[in-house]
Amino acid sequence: MHNPHLTGAGLGLRREFFNELLTQLPASVDFYEIAPENWMDLGGKTGRNLRMLTERVPFVCHGLSLSLGGPAPLDEAFLRRVKSFLTTHDIALYTEHLSYCSDDGHLYDLLPIPFTAEAVSYVAARIRRTQDILERRIAIENASYYVAAPIADMDELSFIQAVLTEADCDLQLDVNNVYVNSVNHNYDPAAFIRQLPAERVVYTHTAGHYQQAPDLIIDTHGADIIQPVWDLLDTAYQHCGVVPTLLERDFNLPPLAELVSEVERIASYQQRYGHAR
Repeated sequence: MHNPHLTGAGLGLRREFFNELLTQLPASVDFYEIAPENWMDLGGKTGRNLRMLTERVPFVCHGLSLSLGGPAPLDEAFLRRVKSFLTTHDIALYTEHLSYCSDDGHLYDLLPIPFTAEAVSYVAARIRRTQDILERRIAIENASYYVAAPIADMDELSFIQAVLTEADCDLQLDVNNVYVNSVNHNYDPAAFIRQLPAERVVYTHTAGHYQQAPDLIIDTHGADIIQPVWDLLDTAYQHCGVVPTLLERDFNLPPLAELVSEVERIASYQQRYGHAR
């Protein structure tokens, strides 16, 4: 692992339970994740309180707006601010989506990159530049998507594999996104995971979703994890070994204790396979 002090099962930090965590950190949550865009410009009491937490427990940053596949120039000034934030808070890992979300301005969704050789070279160059500026490896997340880009000369799996190789970066495996795409695009999710390069998987996300129709799932992060996604997490550990794993919950937030219970279930799956690699 590239981040030896990041292990176990974690939880996405939300403002709704930020103050609760300041009072008492649940012992079974090993780390927390934040989007740097939502926190790095905060000063005053909130900024100091965040530093209190990052001094006590490891954190991961999962970016929202870098737009690795977007046509606009890479936002290098933003990346330098991210680098400063990561250093200030001793953040163990920075990850981003393998998608795009901007052109002249930001869009309100993460859109799929065309699965083409040209796109592989384009995105990989932007990832390499990102790693140069941050002076660290990053992990990219396999994205959920609903409509495939009209031009493609490879499938999603081949595209991910090619980007990882050419960029020489790591993979954040989102098992819920694999499940969502497998239903929406009709493929075997376990087979998909088993063909990913295990040595590049350094971090995992799992989450709930909304089943709109038998063949359409919306990736909402707003519900409990369903059993087929738990089964895929188990498949991922079989293939990749145990890596730090985050529970994503962005909407319809239950009480913190219920989220901690789901984090503890992640830990129970991890314990089946012994120590982290």
